[in-house]
Amino acid sequence: MVTVMERDGPDVVFIDGYSTHGFTVNGDRIIGPCAIVPQAILQWNVGSSKDVSVESLALFHLLEPKIEILVLGTGDRAERIDPQVLKFMRRKGIAVEVQDTPNACATFNFLTSERRITAAALIPPSRVGSAYE
Repeated sequence: MVTVMERDGPDVVFIDGYSTHGFTVNGDRIIGPCAIVPQAILQWNVGSSKDVSVESLALFHLLEPKIEILVLGTGDRAERIDPQVLKFMRRKGIAVEVQDTPNACATFNFLTSERRITAAALIPPSRVGSAYE
């Protein structure tokens, strides 16, 4: 488990840590992939980055207020996402930042601390080693 040390305030959604089993967000443990949206943390029904599709991202473009950026953590490394999926999200006015999950967690926390309207779609990494500790 990797843990982040500081939080901006009690009303801010913040990723405290991650492991191969899931995430700790605002002190709550989430098992498996998750979707973090303003005011909610949800299970995200994907098994791997190959499951990322227009349908699996539908939640993110239906939100009000509209999110600016979706940070997509694809596990141990940044995986290629179908260009048509990314194009669809751009047409909906949402920028998608695809990163490995450790960096996606840090990016989400940074954007949130900057008060950007941000969401995250995160797949746990398959290993957490000394490079992340």
